[in-house]
Amino acid sequence: MLSLVLLLLLASEARADQFVGSERCADCHRAEHQLWQNSHHDLAMQEPAADTVLGDFDGATFTRRGVTTTFSRDGDDFIVHTAGEDGTLQDFPVRYVFGVEPLQQYLLPLSRGRLQAFDIAWDTRPAEDGGQRWFHLNPEEVTDHSDPLHWTGPYMNWNTRCAECHSTNLDKRYDAGSHSFDTRFSAVDVGCEACHGPGERHLQRVQPNRADAGDNSGFPTALAQRGDWVFAEQGAIARRTTPLASNAQIDSCGRCHSRRGNLGAYHYGKPLLDTHRLALPEEPLYYHDGQIRDEVFVYGSFIQSRMHQAGVVCSNCHEPHSLQLRAPGNGACAQCHKAEVYDQPEHHHHPADSPGAECANCHMPATTYMVVDPRRDHSMRIPRPDLSVVMGVPNACNQCHQDRDAQWALDATRSWGVRFSSTAEHPARALQQLTAGNRAAVPQLQDLVRNSGTAPVLRATALAAIGRAGELPPTDILLDLLHGSDPLLRMGAVRSLAGLPLGRRYQILQPLISDSVTSVRMAVAEALAQVPLDQLDEGAEALRALFAEYVTIQRQHADMPGVQLQLGLFLLNRGDLPAAERAYREALYLNPQLLPARLNLADLLRSLQREDEAREELQAALATAPDSGAALHALGLLETRAGNRQQGLAYLGQAAALEQQGVRHRYVYAIALHDKGEPRAALSQLQAIQRQVPGDEQVLVALVNYSEELGEREQALDWARELLRTAPGNPAYRALLRRLAGGTRP
Repeated sequence: MLSLVLLLLLASEARADQFVGSERCADCHRAEHQLWQNSHHDLAMQEPAADTVLGDFDGATFTRRGVTTTFSRDGDDFIVHTAGEDGTLQDFPVRYVFGVEPLQQYLLPLSRGRLQAFDIAWDTRPAEDGGQRWFHLNPEEVTDHSDPLHWTGPYMNWNTRCAECHSTNLDKRYDAGSHSFDTRFSAVDVGCEACHGPGERHLQRVQPNRADAGDNSGFPTALAQRGDWVFAEQGAIARRTTPLASNAQIDSCGRCHSRRGNLGAYHYGKPLLDTHRLALPEEPLYYHDGQIRDEVFVYGSFIQSRMHQAGVVCSNCHEPHSLQLRAPGNGACAQCHKAEVYDQPEHHHHPADSPGAECANCHMPATTYMVVDPRRDHSMRIPRPDLSVVMGVPNACNQCHQDRDAQWALDATRSWGVRFSSTAEHPARALQQLTAGNRAAVPQLQDLVRNSGTAPVLRATALAAIGRAGELPPTDILLDLLHGSDPLLRMGAVRSLAGLPLGRRYQILQPLISDSVTSVRMAVAEALAQVPLDQLDEGAEALRALFAEYVTIQRQHADMPGVQLQLGLFLLNRGDLPAAERAYREALYLNPQLLPARLNLADLLRSLQREDEAREELQAALATAPDSGAALHALGLLETRAGNRQQGLAYLGQAAALEQQGVRHRYVYAIALHDKGEPRAALSQLQAIQRQVPGDEQVLVALVNYSEELGEREQALDWARELLRTAPGNPAYRALLRRLAGGTRP
């Protein structure tokens, strides 16, 4: 009898993680279920039928680049006649419809279990708004069937790119050996359990006469986090009565509403960074000031905002089941910002009921993606036309007033009495300058990292930028960040240590090998990949386990070219060159135009003295991207090492002419000019770099040496003084200056 009870309990527990379907939820949560019906979540993906297919399939045609696509019916089937993956015209049946507003796409089947999102979509907007038409999603980018962005290519693959966020309980089931999918899901759409988690345990715990519902009634996490908000006496902005305890709700939404990569299976109730690698607000996805640039899906913008820091969550503004705003117009904002103060011409400086009087148009400007789909920037920032004047970033004023320039917008805001904080000291300026190669911006970014009042995601971005530049993070708070409670800051702090010697890096990061959040552990694995395990007295097993976990997670997403690229770089740093080569080649099989994979493969082949193969890869890279400075630079170095100095110099010169960020290509070209016997041309090139990006130490050292070599001792002395100002603590530079000054005190 006891054994039978135990078996029943174990069976019950095994069933507790099962998905039960949204209809079961409707039995008790009818109001929420009705709100959810016909929402964008409910209609995220549907079976094709007369009432779900919105496009014109009555023989409509669409012609682009010489290919005419026809949309027709065959009984109950909806057929797309178009160019397939070999470029020939074929019939493809619609398997699912995808989305509903402002556009609808159609999923078409290919071999090996692939479903592809067709890149000619139906504009579902009313005809008077320009809708009710077929249009191409990437009219300027996609060429033909050989393009990775073609509907048959890897970036339009539903299994890899879309399915997780358009269905419930997805199991991708990718087989890397056959490059095939056997993808399954519990529900075709985004149902209740997509957000709340599997419902079986909840049903068990809310049975009649049961008193052990427990925390969250059997669900993995509580998502109701709106909180209570009150206006203080004389206050115009409401405040939470109690602090927000966790990011559970926004992390749940962020699983799909963010730009991120997967880290294994999703864990309901865990922090977003435990199952996903979040893209920081950096170029090219964002502008340097954090505004959206590419399609980044809200989360990365929102966590920059003052709203997030004040404890606002998604459901404060959006009803989570219908996804509609809590109130129309400015009403959603007026929940916490008194209308008698903010919804007034004295605040927005526009006529009432005009577009300029709408809060979102100034503080959440929209960028249109997929031709017809405007997405609002959720960083909810104050428009800064001054940054547009100095940096070229967009601003909300000129997104409406497109016939005026940024200086006009700045003058207008100044005429209202608006005074912005210092443009020169804005963190975006420092990020822009450091990206361009100016290391003088590092202290300002270190100050940003120290500022605990700044959004953690912006501090993490500054940390990562410091690390990429080979500089060091602010040591006075480094350990606090590495061992603090915020995983974003821990991850950023790990990335900031790239400039440290490997031994010191291992010493500092060893405690984070077992960090509780997967994203942090993965960053640690990448930072320590070069550590030789056989030289560790202790800790080797823990690090070996971390490396194994890293490889396992990457291989769970072996269908993604970018993941194969990451895996190849990790394996290269581990010293496993054959495995790294296989990963790079797999990335190129999945996407032959993935330039970083081809460049990395070429560099690996060169290191193995397979120069001819490396040259072939670099030539293939240039065939894909003729203006790739990185490919031209690598080819220039390859030809120079091979003794083809004139050809190498030509390639290096082309790379230098194309360089817009950093100074590496121009600096190497200057050195090559000098070595070819053209010191004057080299000096001219270095002076141009110094004018554009002042303070680069290697450039200044070369300027000192080449000026002295040409007999321009006074000029060399001036450059030496500038070098010492750039790095005042460097004794070698002080000795150099003393020598040039004739032994006198500099």
